[in-house]
Amino acid sequence: MDYRGTVRPFVNFNPKSDAEFLNKAMKGIGTDEDAVLMLLTARSNGQRQEIKEAYKKSYKKDLVSHLKSELDGLFESLIVALMTPPILYDASLLNKALKGAGTNDEVLIEVLASRSPERLKEVIKTYKKEFGGKLEKDIMSDTSGHYEKLLLVLLQGSREEGVNEGKIEKDAKDLFEAGASKVGTDEEVFISILGKRSHEHLRLVFAAYKKLAGTDIEESIKSETTGNLENLMVAIVKCVRSVPAYFAVSLYGSMRRAGTDDGTLIRVMVSRSEVDMLDIREVFCQTYKVSLYNTIQEDTKGDYGKALLYLCGGNDRARDF
Repeated sequence: MDYRGTVRPFVNFNPKSDAEFLNKAMKGIGTDEDAVLMLLTARSNGQRQEIKEAYKKSYKKDLVSHLKSELDGLFESLIVALMTPPILYDASLLNKALKGAGTNDEVLIEVLASRSPERLKEVIKTYKKEFGGKLEKDIMSDTSGHYEKLLLVLLQGSREEGVNEGKIEKDAKDLFEAGASKVGTDEEVFISILGKRSHEHLRLVFAAYKKLAGTDIEESIKSETTGNLENLMVAIVKCVRSVPAYFAVSLYGSMRRAGTDDGTLIRVMVSRSEVDMLDIREVFCQTYKVSLYNTIQEDTKGDYGKALLYLCGGNDRARDF
């Protein structure tokens, strides 16, 4: 399979000399932010972890703590996120979303709807190790009702594999009868099918549903449910159809509004830079007729903006697609 990230392992990688380079950039009065961002955005996450170890060995200091003491604001948040191993990053996002006053449902929905069952199993382990609590329990104490139930189904990662030909029409019919064709909604049916069938299977179910109901499944969900449950179900459907398209919409929404939603912008750019950023860029350009690169450029500034542009990895032209 093609590598679809924009950040890839640096070829002539030497963690010791990278650690030395970063130490020099932070020595004395003032920090050479340019040097820091150019080096760290040109290394894969695995390589950044090796630099961290080499730094500790050479200078008896924790690199992330040193970076934090030298940088500030959004640039600091972005660099710290880049220095965090991916599974720990997801676990930390969820911990932050659940702890403190109120719940950040946007983050809960994004992580649980877009990550694979295998990935979520790793996140659960890391969450317990790092934060001492059970992720499932923390979700249960912060959410309720059908929304909580669907989050837990996703967290358990019990999606079936492959396509069950015999169930495609039946699932479409069950979804139709649980919502659009009756007064009131049988949420349990939606939770079971959306939370447990494989993505390949669900794509076929959605096509069958459209034939049967004359409308897309998203439209039915929107007219049948509200609030967080609606948002979570729609996010699952979007991710089933295309994870890059789901994130392209998130990125556009984080910038094309009054004030930038930097939390979403950092989260998506960091977590997708080694996964599918090339695909996200392509969908973004096709959908909005403007490149992700130019949109970031117009919406951000300084070292923070520059680092995001490196993660974006290039400028597309609408006519290329």
